[in-house]
Amino acid sequence: MAAAILNYEPMVFPPKKGKTDRLTSIQEEILTLKKERNAVILAHNYQIDAIQQVADYVGDSLGLAYRAEAADADCIVFCGVHFMAETAKIVNPGKTVLLPDMAAGCSLSDSCPAEKLAAYKAANPDVYVVAYINCSAAVKALSDVICTSGNAVNIVNQIPPDREILFVPDQNLGQWVSKQSGRAMQLWPGSCYAHVLFTQQAIEKMRLTFPDAQVVAHPECVEAVRDNADEVCSTEKMVAFCRDSPADSFIVVTEPGMIHRLQREVPEKTFIAGPTDTCACNECRYMKMNTIEKLRDCLKDMRPHIEMDEAVRLQAYQPIKRMLEWSL
Repeated sequence: MAAAILNYEPMVFPPKKGKTDRLTSIQEEILTLKKERNAVILAHNYQIDAIQQVADYVGDSLGLAYRAEAADADCIVFCGVHFMAETAKIVNPGKTVLLPDMAAGCSLSDSCPAEKLAAYKAANPDVYVVAYINCSAAVKALSDVICTSGNAVNIVNQIPPDREILFVPDQNLGQWVSKQSGRAMQLWPGSCYAHVLFTQQAIEKMRLTFPDAQVVAHPECVEAVRDNADEVCSTEKMVAFCRDSPADSFIVVTEPGMIHRLQREVPEKTFIAGPTDTCACNECRYMKMNTIEKLRDCLKDMRPHIEMDEAVRLQAYQPIKRMLEWSL
């Protein structure tokens, strides 16, 4: 039986009336420490607004991977989750990579343990492994190429047609990529706990409240949500879609931290956080483990920092490098 939809006030972010952001004393302290440490701060689109405001770059996994590789600062502070900071260390091993909260993990990454993937490969030695970047360094090291939600279709289209593909770890993204590319793939049974909570029932109710709003959904959502969205795309492509669309309002079906970025880049439009059957928003508890205080403290103490076995790093770098080259 479908879950009952509760009565709640939707989270609506109206157009901004000019710049109102004000840096706090903690944010000012972060900017001072960043200069002293010769650090660069990378923040994922799902981070809280206070962190996004002090970041040098805000973006999705692909964009931040490029920024991490090109960073010439002494220190990279990655405000995201653990696999993202690992990726920064893989592509730029000579830098100190800090993560404000080392416990900021990812349910999707956890759904594909490296030892299980290794066992699958041993039983299926000819399979070509495409790994969504939301996975551990150890899983990346076992993969043939990495992808993000923004470039996954492009990556799959470049794999020789005679190769059998295993897509890990997100079955929903994999299913969407398979449909978009027309390429049959085996799908690892993993998913993002936050994105699978969005339901078509909840989105339909929101459409009744905001009939002129367009629905833009992340491909990690389940098929029923994706099929009934006006646009399915990565967080980075959401910015361009909302900017270029003639619509004035959008129901954003992904982690609501994305709306802070959208408000800054498309301030004249209205954004509504995509609901679930039980709440008006759907925050990732792991992304929100990073706080402005933890960001300050990690810069002050220069820890916690990412450490990695060099053999694993070298193996993981090859499929990431292939992704970056194929995405140019």
